[in-house]
Amino acid sequence: MNLFERAKNILITPKTEWEVIKNEQTSVSDLFTKYVLILALIPAVAGFIGQSLVGISLGPFGSYKMPVERGLLYLVLYYAMTVGAVYLMAFIVDALAPSFGSQKNMLASLKVVVYSYTAAWVAGIFQIFPLLGFLGVIGGLYGLYLLYLGLQTVKETPQDKLVGYFIVIIIVSIVIYFVIGMIVTAIAFGGMMMDGFKGL
Repeated sequence: MNLFERAKNILITPKTEWEVIKNEQTSVSDLFTKYVLILALIPAVAGFIGQSLVGISLGPFGSYKMPVERGLLYLVLYYAMTVGAVYLMAFIVDALAPSFGSQKNMLASLKVVVYSYTAAWVAGIFQIFPLLGFLGVIGGLYGLYLLYLGLQTVKETPQDKLVGYFIVIIIVSIVIYFVIGMIVTAIAFGGMMMDGFKGL
């Protein structure tokens, strides 16, 4: 599996690429070390550059730059929790599979989750310029389309249960990332607020 080719193909020709992925022999460790750990760095590093080096525009009030130490902490936490969330999401996708007429197969579930995140990770590059951060949302939406196709092809979910499976996974994903966002923000920004109080 070539990372660049896989990312390009899943983004440009997802229907045919999912068929390749379905029959591909791989391992959990390969999925993480050769794909997840590399691509998940894009939004983490880009976010650090955007928040701590470029700065967030506050309009007439100038701009705000997160202190580099806090930015690095945010980067590490966000990256670690994103990687962990991939495995958690795959576990949930697999646990829900029988309820929606799909077979339990952790590797297949992991493939679906990992490759459906590709669009969001690649679009994360826009976080370098906070004003363009909204373009990352487009990547996330395209990722939902990839997820739908992955469930259909790799998990072989019956058509009459596909939409229900898809919606439940989206809801679970929103909850997981909301919790991750709260934890990372509380640690990174909470510590910053405490630093501010110490200076009083």
